[in-house]
Amino acid sequence: MIREDLRNIAIIAHVDHGKTTLVNEMLKQGGAFRENQVVEDRVMDNNALERERGITILAKNTSCHYKGVKINIIDTPGHADFGGEVERILKMVNGVVLLVDAAEGPMPQTRFVLQKALELGHQVIVVINKVDRPDARPYEVVDECLELLLDLDASNEQLDSPIIFCSGRDGTAGVAPDALGSDLSVLFDKILEQIPAPEGDLEGPLQLLISSIDYNDYVGRIAIGRVERGEIRQGQEIIVCDYHDLKKPVRGKVTNIYQIEGLKRVACEEAKVGDIVCFSGIENITIGDTICDVNQPEPLPFVKISEPTVEMTFSVNDSPFAGREGKFVTSRHLRDRLQKELLKDVSLRVEDGETTESFKVSGRGEMHLSILIETMRREGFEFQVSTPRVLYHMVDGQKYEPMEKVVIDVPEEYMGSVMEKMGARKGELTHMAPLGSRMRVEFIIPARGLFGYRSEFLTDTKGEGILNTLFEGYQPYKGEIPTRNVGSLIAFETGEAVTYGLYNAQERGMLFIGAGTPVYEGMVVGASPKAEDIAVNVCKKKHVSNMRASGSDEALRLTPPKRMSLEESLEFLADDELLEVTPKNIRIRKRILSNQQRMKTINKK
Repeated sequence: MIREDLRNIAIIAHVDHGKTTLVNEMLKQGGAFRENQVVEDRVMDNNALERERGITILAKNTSCHYKGVKINIIDTPGHADFGGEVERILKMVNGVVLLVDAAEGPMPQTRFVLQKALELGHQVIVVINKVDRPDARPYEVVDECLELLLDLDASNEQLDSPIIFCSGRDGTAGVAPDALGSDLSVLFDKILEQIPAPEGDLEGPLQLLISSIDYNDYVGRIAIGRVERGEIRQGQEIIVCDYHDLKKPVRGKVTNIYQIEGLKRVACEEAKVGDIVCFSGIENITIGDTICDVNQPEPLPFVKISEPTVEMTFSVNDSPFAGREGKFVTSRHLRDRLQKELLKDVSLRVEDGETTESFKVSGRGEMHLSILIETMRREGFEFQVSTPRVLYHMVDGQKYEPMEKVVIDVPEEYMGSVMEKMGARKGELTHMAPLGSRMRVEFIIPARGLFGYRSEFLTDTKGEGILNTLFEGYQPYKGEIPTRNVGSLIAFETGEAVTYGLYNAQERGMLFIGAGTPVYEGMVVGASPKAEDIAVNVCKKKHVSNMRASGSDEALRLTPPKRMSLEESLEFLADDELLEVTPKNIRIRKRILSNQQRMKTINKK
């Protein structure tokens, strides 16, 4: 059976190339909203963190209708750290829309997700977006896309992919950059014509592969997947199998079935081959499981998700301020929350740490883990995390480390400092080409060489540089890389920071706190330009006497402190430091808080 009334597509692209904005317009023109309905920008980014950062973190399903055909659309993340989301979502669709910025052209993440789609044999529609940008170069970008398809060994059918030009923001598309229509009908027509309709055996026994998991406090786990064979009905007895672990299959019963209409889940009685459905009623179901007919359990193979490359230790907060600001502070709370995250995030790993109050959490990159930390602190958790560490592999007795491909777009005058810093961090230059008035350079660099570099890079390029990374694979260990070249200013005693103490401390370096901030001994309050740590007394008050002197009693002027974001704090961390994360504050601290104890440890070394 071929479902001509249905198409399943994923929209894939590099971060910031306009996927979510284009989906917004497709929904508007596909009848997902009432005519008088107020629709906000990037309606698919419904999570507070996504809206703040302007990036998509979780892949999301939606649908619209065009000429009597239902189009299921999956909006995917563009950031390389959330590649695990994209890899499994591609199993639910029959084709992809590859979105490329008309000025930037194909970027590292474009290559990564396109390669996964081509391996699965998906049909591709190339959409050159943002053709209304003043620096757009659409025809050159088309050539770059074709080169990329050749590079990735695309089949002849995939090489003949149609190319459409559009402006996602305006909701217009056309076959030439200077001849855009008044709507997206050209794109919709191409989707119906180019993307194959789902097909399968409607009369056969049920087979449904789980590609995503959602959670609801009322009904528990909600599994999301596509019906590969047969049909699924409400109240049906089923069996849950796993292709990679043929343990005893688990029997269950489907209680509720939903299909996605626009932004809502609509309850239905049954779903057929090709439909993307959400259903509840089965405990402990996980991503990669197959739902089968009770009489014929046949599990389907599931894409192997790439392994994590970065590890951090999450532990219970043991600072002097522990328990003051958080709602969930114990190791039991921490364990339960991390286990709950594992249900939804297939590229995350959690293991027990060296103590009963710590856990080793591994992910695809610093960004992947920092989003988890930020989400948890917003939920009321209080904990502390260690500096990120890369995960090494041993091959034939030799140590291998994860490598990253780094693509940098930068104005020519800043090339010198970029080359110098990348060289010091063991980066190897692989490609260099002019890009208008800017330069595009590509490096292969150890993943640990990038820790702490992003903020330096923005400073070096006066905020004009663009840096993108993508996991490149494992290579033999490249040797020692010098760590950060600044030290920490450490609070000498517990108390409240006062202007007089801060005024004297700011001569030693850049401060992270202002007057009135509670501090404790061993807390990092600033950065020292020297590569050594300095203890400063920010709680020191001026000695009160009845002597006055003109000039010295004028108002003390403090330099405004640098407020560190979560990512900046993680980049700043040294090996002997921890980051204390609470719903209200982020504090950097030394592992050994006592100044005396710390000095003894250093002297022993």
